[in-house]
Amino acid sequence: MGIDTKMADVEIDSECSNINQMILCRQKQVALLKTLMGEPSQPTCPSVFIYGHGATGKTLVVSTLLKTMSLPHAIVNCIECQSSRQLLVRILDQVANHEPRPENNYCSLNRCENMSVFVRLLKKTIEERGIQDQTVYIVLDKAERLRNMDANILPAFLNLSQLSGCNVCVVLLSQIVWEKFLFGFGSNFFEPFVMHFPDYTKNELLQIIAKDTPEGYSADFYSSYVNLLMSIFYMVCRDLNEIRHLAQLNFPKYVEPITKGEATERDSHKLWRHIEPHLKKALQTVYLREVTSEQWEKYQLGEISQQGLPSQPSSLSSRAQIELPFYSKYLLIAAYLASYNPARYDRRFFSKHHGKIKKSAVNRKKETSHQLLGPKAFPLDRLMAIFYSIVDSRVAPTANVFSQISSLVTLQLLAQVGHEDQLDTPKYKCTVSLEFIRSIARTVSFDVIRYLYDFVK
Repeated sequence: MGIDTKMADVEIDSECSNINQMILCRQKQVALLKTLMGEPSQPTCPSVFIYGHGATGKTLVVSTLLKTMSLPHAIVNCIECQSSRQLLVRILDQVANHEPRPENNYCSLNRCENMSVFVRLLKKTIEERGIQDQTVYIVLDKAERLRNMDANILPAFLNLSQLSGCNVCVVLLSQIVWEKFLFGFGSNFFEPFVMHFPDYTKNELLQIIAKDTPEGYSADFYSSYVNLLMSIFYMVCRDLNEIRHLAQLNFPKYVEPITKGEATERDSHKLWRHIEPHLKKALQTVYLREVTSEQWEKYQLGEISQQGLPSQPSSLSSRAQIELPFYSKYLLIAAYLASYNPARYDRRFFSKHHGKIKKSAVNRKKETSHQLLGPKAFPLDRLMAIFYSIVDSRVAPTANVFSQISSLVTLQLLAQVGHEDQLDTPKYKCTVSLEFIRSIARTVSFDVIRYLYDFVK
């Protein structure tokens, strides 16, 4: 018995060592997850909640562990599922090792309309495969999307092991913390084991990206190039995928003097002077993707001029760099709500039940989305009424507040409509997109979606 235990420990250490070689800088997380999983035949946690920012290795670590250890599992990205029915069907297909193909007309193995049917079919599938003595793992990536699906989906997944009577572990991967993830779902379920994946440090990012050394160049040379790149971009971008993309995109320009025979790998100063202006241009387009990678490469190679690049989206860059005053943000939010909400529902959204309106409070007939119809004009008094309702502190109606409205018009975030002779009742429209207003609302911790008519059911 002692010899078998030692051999099992050696196998576990060997598996962890192999995974750590494939996935750098995540040794602690790999060891903890491996301990939670234990042996395939042993019961494990009913649910695990893993959170962390994007590109911190959550999905990579979990999927690599499951595949390396050959454990029965299903990995579904919730973004790819438009409805709960589609999500449940995909899970059942993966657990049954069924893949929609041309041979089966891309049909799923089962039809599943609700969670009750899913629990029954999951138990049946596990028994048919003969894996009832193993832990079956269901991994839901971008799990925050579950909150937009049926109300019983999330509690059922957290209690799935008890509901199905099978040894099932549900792993939720999310970018938000558990306390915010649970908002509005009560406490009718088992608390999952919560695990955090921290951001990579600068040295860890350097270590990971340096593994992508192109053929024909030394690891030290590419590492020094990445270190140079990080010294410029690390303050504005700490996303592994973005920095890795930038490193691969700009490396051909960096080594251009070497390929032309004008410099060697040791001429770091000359290489830096050559790449510096191009990195400054790349710094202006981090995250925005105003040009494609192919267009950027052609521009660097001189195949197209700057005029050949597509024009920047209308005021996207300028708006992304705007830092609005505190009350201007609330004025812009109020303007967006006035533009896209019917005036008859203002009392329900902004009167006594501020922040506590129930979704069932609005009974509406089937009609075209106001987001598709575009912004509607609203009078100044309605804008100010909504503004005073949503701002937390009491604000006096001073000239400073009204001057900020004029500033928003000057910045083209608001548009004044109507005739010039209508001095008593000026009307406005909000010209920004939903994505932009949500980014503004996040800076003041305001949930704008809860106050939009189109999103209240």
